[in-house]
Amino acid sequence: QVQLVESGGGLVQAGGSLRLSCAVSGDTFMAYTMGWFRQAPGKEREFVAAITWIGGTTYYADSVSGRFTISRNNAKNTLYLQMNRMTPEGTAVYYCAAGTVVVNKKTKSEYDTWGQGTQVTVSS
Repeated sequence: QVQLVESGGGLVQAGGSLRLSCAVSGDTFMAYTMGWFRQAPGKEREFVAAITWIGGTTYYADSVSGRFTISRNNAKNTLYLQMNRMTPEGTAVYYCAAGTVVVNKKTKSEYDTWGQGTQVTVSS
């Protein structure tokens, strides 16, 4: 079992950038598929991006593809989400997630462990 702690959220203007981090502890970080999800007020939690532990293959939601980049530093046990050209639709609580067997990377139920979330607010 791993523990996940997100950081890096805050207020950013539309068009700006922000980088989220997720510190992983408690188990072998390299054995997990890692993902980022977000939940806006009144909406379902939705997939943002994921990265596999073998090969580092990345997956993105269509809404963020080309603007967001997910990466991981296995030596530092840290997951990142670089968010560029942000829009007000990106305002949400962003969650880091980890899964040992994740077939459909975009399905939140396939992830075993979640962080507490970090608030991101994009002003127009």
